[in-house]
Amino acid sequence: MTLTTIRTAAASSLAAAGLLFALAACSAPAATQPAATSAPASSAAASSGTASSTTASEPCTGVQVIIDSGALKQAAADASVCVPVESTTSAAKVLETANVKTEGTVDYPTELVCRVNGVPAADLDITHQGGTYREECGKMPAAFAYWSLWVKPASGDWAYAQEGLSTLQVGPGESLELLFTVDGAPATPAP
Repeated sequence: MTLTTIRTAAASSLAAAGLLFALAACSAPAATQPAATSAPASSAAASSGTASSTTASEPCTGVQVIIDSGALKQAAADASVCVPVESTTSAAKVLETANVKTEGTVDYPTELVCRVNGVPAADLDITHQGGTYREECGKMPAAFAYWSLWVKPASGDWAYAQEGLSTLQVGPGESLELLFTVDGAPATPAP
């Protein structure tokens, strides 16, 4: 075994462990597809608990949910939805209200996010530096191709979530993003 092989294995293990930690305790919300683009909630939407759809240029007074399939460019997953909330709410509940469906792995059904709205599909060849890969959602997603969870406060920068979807709390004015990363790109959500 060469030093390069050992380093690569160590880096992959470290990345997988980081993914497990960051996405621990996530859940699998509702099964419907997300709206394409939405923004602030009306009082009627806020009282009914559904995501509101208005013009994207208006600021979101709830939680802005962004799903970005990154280099995969899979429109079935991509979305930007404003979810009305009046106080801090679990990220899992916010995604459920936004009609975003997450799927874990066989070994970690609620701790990890393997697919978002069916992406990446089991038959999709994901091109990466080492060739191609198909996500089976068996154990851990690959350390080079995975969904990462990000949070942005009302005034601040994106930060990698330190909790999973079921324990992470988000509130009015904050943003929540699931971003698919291949070979470390994109490294962070767009500003």
